[in-house]
Amino acid sequence: MTAPTDEPRRPRSRLRRWALVAAALVGGAVAVSAASTQGFASFGGKLDGARLERARRSPQFDGKKFVNPLPTQTLVPGTFWQMVRHQIFGREQRVPPSPPPVIARSTADYRTPPASGLRATWIGHATVLLEIDGARLLTDPIWSERASPSTLVGPRRFHPPPITLEALPPVDVVVIFHDHFDHLDMATVRALARRGTRFAVPLGVGAHLESWGIPAGQILELDWGESATVAGLTLTATPARHYSGRNPLRAYRTLWASWVVRSPGHRVFFSGDTGYFDAFVRIGEQHGPFDLTLLKIGACDPTWQLIHMSPEEAVRVHQDVRGRLLLPVHWGTFALAFHAWNQPAEAVSAAAAAQGVALAIPRPGEWVDVAAPPVLQPWWR
Repeated sequence: MTAPTDEPRRPRSRLRRWALVAAALVGGAVAVSAASTQGFASFGGKLDGARLERARRSPQFDGKKFVNPLPTQTLVPGTFWQMVRHQIFGREQRVPPSPPPVIARSTADYRTPPASGLRATWIGHATVLLEIDGARLLTDPIWSERASPSTLVGPRRFHPPPITLEALPPVDVVVIFHDHFDHLDMATVRALARRGTRFAVPLGVGAHLESWGIPAGQILELDWGESATVAGLTLTATPARHYSGRNPLRAYRTLWASWVVRSPGHRVFFSGDTGYFDAFVRIGEQHGPFDLTLLKIGACDPTWQLIHMSPEEAVRVHQDVRGRLLLPVHWGTFALAFHAWNQPAEAVSAAAAAQGVALAIPRPGEWVDVAAPPVLQPWWR
């Protein structure tokens, strides 16, 4: 039998090279656009000095970079061409045919705190305004038109935020999952910082904030398992399975973290942009039960499943952490994956119903009060 040769592999390797070249060209175009619109400031700061020394003491740092607690690839091995085919030839409706319905809010809407002590407003994507026992907290705030270092290119919003930054009531603290552009938005962070808002961030992310002119006194930088108290809220950074980097040359140089938010009367869990793993069971044992869970359901794909959990896995996380009411996030605002824009909502609805999980899927701007959550209506159809 004739021994196999490398000939059949050449077209594939050639195509792969062209794909990598195309990706590099796109990345270069984004970088040039960023430089022409916001400057390179949007790429943030560098892990060095005392901040680097602190990172080296972290169990999550291997001496050169932050790592996940178990082997984790950003792309499931052997799925590169599956991803490329889906990206190019997929026929899903990734952008809604018309803007999703938004319930507009004003400053006056927030003058009276919720009687229950806990109310959430989904702003869009992973951004939620929490009113919790007299304090206000924002998760991963992004008010910009694009989830990008550039104002000219990159994923564009499907809908406007339901409240302007100017009308937003005073916010005590922001929690950040990681430093990707759809979670850490320079323009939004700067605007909130000017109002005195404080920021709880994973290790290393403070370098970005300081490079944008945010005073060190407004930054709380935490490793997994560490806590800080702001406005009566205890914020604890907890494990997640993902990666980081605003600059491909500085990948994994900042940590990522899910968050436990605890007040005297309530507990909330924010998953951030994570893949599924067994740490959520331990989070539930140590910090649960939770009155409300804010769990990522969108921007997922089978080829990214190690770092982006599916809607079905979000329901499992809700059960793992011992949640009572599930509010899905990280969907319905930007086209960041290959699925239909509303597929995550359909999938999480079916999974929650099958598992008997209480679910609220609000329109942007719609209130979710844990004492009287809105009736589930498929507004995304």
